[in-house]
Amino acid sequence: MNYSNLFKIAFRAIAANKMRSFLTALGIIIGVASVIAMLAIGQGSKKSIQANIAEMGSNMIMINPGADMRGGVRQDASSMETLKLTDYQSLKDECKYISAISPVVNKSGQFIYGNNNTPSTIYGVNTDYLSIRQLSVSDGDMFSDEDIKSSAKVCVLGQTVVDNLFPDGSDPIGRVVRFNSIPFRVVGVLKKKGYNTMGMDQDDLVLAPYTSVMKRILAQTYLGSINCSAITEGLTDKATDEITTILRRNHKLKEATDMQEADDDDFNIRSQEELASMMNSTTDMMTILLGCVAGISLIVGGIGIMNIMYVSVTERTKEIGLRMSVGARGVDILNQFLIEAILLSVTGGIIGVLIGVGSSYAINLIAHWPIYIQPWSIVMSFAVCTFTGVFFGWYPAKKAAQLDPIEALRYE
Repeated sequence: MNYSNLFKIAFRAIAANKMRSFLTALGIIIGVASVIAMLAIGQGSKKSIQANIAEMGSNMIMINPGADMRGGVRQDASSMETLKLTDYQSLKDECKYISAISPVVNKSGQFIYGNNNTPSTIYGVNTDYLSIRQLSVSDGDMFSDEDIKSSAKVCVLGQTVVDNLFPDGSDPIGRVVRFNSIPFRVVGVLKKKGYNTMGMDQDDLVLAPYTSVMKRILAQTYLGSINCSAITEGLTDKATDEITTILRRNHKLKEATDMQEADDDDFNIRSQEELASMMNSTTDMMTILLGCVAGISLIVGGIGIMNIMYVSVTERTKEIGLRMSVGARGVDILNQFLIEAILLSVTGGIIGVLIGVGSSYAINLIAHWPIYIQPWSIVMSFAVCTFTGVFFGWYPAKKAAQLDPIEALRYE
């Protein structure tokens, strides 16, 4: 018996029981559709997080003070005074693997203009901060190096602060806003960036010269942090090692010897690459979890196929006996039922792929969740459903092939 005849017989058997065949394939359809949709949501979240990290500067390095023990009590890192302007200057002069560097100090408070006010945070930085954080000025200008040297009371507003202080849409450039009781003249407005994946408003900030914030607001000589950018993302590790060496030397931290252990760093260095790696591992794990949960329905669908094939073998026992009595071999009977099972699973797989892709775009359109459908997820789902048809269809098909022709003809 050739394969074309086997396919015709399988098609006729499926067509003869349309509703049963559809219900049999339904488990496969739901399984494939859910796997594709879940993987699309997981990969979409991953891509969205990567895009947000890239917007912040994929090669950014953040240096923060380290927590310290005083009298047996661990102090808050934010209260440490381990980062100085001399550290910033040394890194700026000596680091070969960084392209931009900025000291950072900040203070939260109330900004006031006329009868309007809004809570926000003022960041004391230099002009390199824009390139480090992938920011740009849409109106006006960034403050200059002269403003930094003279500790000028000038600032650049984020769009959220502009919207809250100037709700009538008037031009803020040249206006004087107050941070608590200290006046700052607005010289520029930052280009809008919107919310990131974590739900943080990236436009709710104000930039000012770090010298102005340190002297006129905080009255301190130490830095809250230092931000810098590696020349390329691939040189981030080398830049981190270089920064560590310079800061340990500046802070007179002892290296390890045969007689003593090395002093712990009194600073912390974090890179966007490190953050991206952590977020990727988290989203990958969630994607795998979603895929596994959705894949359970594929197994359920496969069990459904096996049950229906068992029923089909039982119903068609006399037909099997008749075919074998006129010369059909066991392998022909095996192929007949195996092809029927594969057709059910493949048909269900095709419908499942269409529903899975369609539902993914529907989720994106209705719920506005980010999605990303990778071709391999479709290929994998289709391959798994085909394997499911072979795996769960083989045993009933083998049972049919092993029937005794005489016993099959006598079956009632």
